Amino acid sequence: MPQEQYAHRSTMQTSEGPQVYKVGIYGWRKRCLYFFVLLLMILILVNLAMTIWILKVMNFTIDGMGNLRITEKGLKLEGDSEFLKPLYAKEIRSRPGNPLYFQSARNVTVNILNEKTKVLSRLVTGPQAVEAHSQKFEVKTLSGKLLFSADDNEVVVGAERLRVLGAEGTVFPKSIETPNVRADPFKELRLESPTRALVMEAPKGIEINAEAGSLKATCRTELRLESKDGEITLNSAKIKLPNLPQGSSSSAGSRQKIYELCVCPNGRLFLAQAGTSSTCQINTSVCL
Repeated sequence: MPQEQYAHRSTMQTSEGPQVYKVGIYGWRKRCLYFFVLLLMILILVNLAMTIWILKVMNFTIDGMGNLRITEKGLKLEGDSEFLKPLYAKEIRSRPGNPLYFQSARNVTVNILNEKTKVLSRLVTGPQAVEAHSQKFEVKTLSGKLLFSADDNEVVVGAERLRVLGAEGTVFPKSIETPNVRADPFKELRLESPTRALVMEAPKGIEINAEAGSLKATCRTELRLESKDGEITLNSAKIKLPNLPQGSSSSAGSRQKIYELCVCPNGRLFLAQAGTSSTCQINTSVCL
């Protein structure tokens, strides 16, 4: 090779030098990457700050959250609590010494279910009424004494005294069975049947007693006192039977004011002027 060509090639290789390829992100791409990394760090800090704030506000602890505490006996809620869906619990009770409130905008319903989720009994407290649906309803004292019971067959009042405070009294469409009917002290007792008959029956007798007042019995058509095997006793210092009809007189010219009480065969009473002997005569106008 000629010397000039070798020198020219050596000069060209020396002037160009080795080629270097740059690896990485440069320019506007690098600035965008730094910006997104900075934005991500800011979001992480904000998220961490919000999480710490939520934990602080909701009062998260190792025992629970807010008013909710997890204890060995179950969950413990302090303050007002709102449940948006059904709550299933074995027992719900308040703190010792504090009442337990159930509040609802419409009604509060308590259902008792069996294994097949069939309703056995239900208690509904609504804005209009309180309803209890069950086979039998009972009210007892702390000692277990029955105060009130109701089922399909009968209603039992186990208290020693049943007081009715209504101004119109109590209406019994059918019969009533009780050993004693009395009014409060200084109050009158009134048994009334406005449209039908009033019947009082007892296997061993009926006693009507007014210790501090008068006794009055009125009726529209007929008042009957009947005893099957015993007697009827009217025990009083004075017994008045006004407006009794007067039968025929035994002596025509007698003007005395002493009368004899007579009884017709049908049980009707009438008066006859008394004489030395009985002056009761069957008066057709009275006894018929």
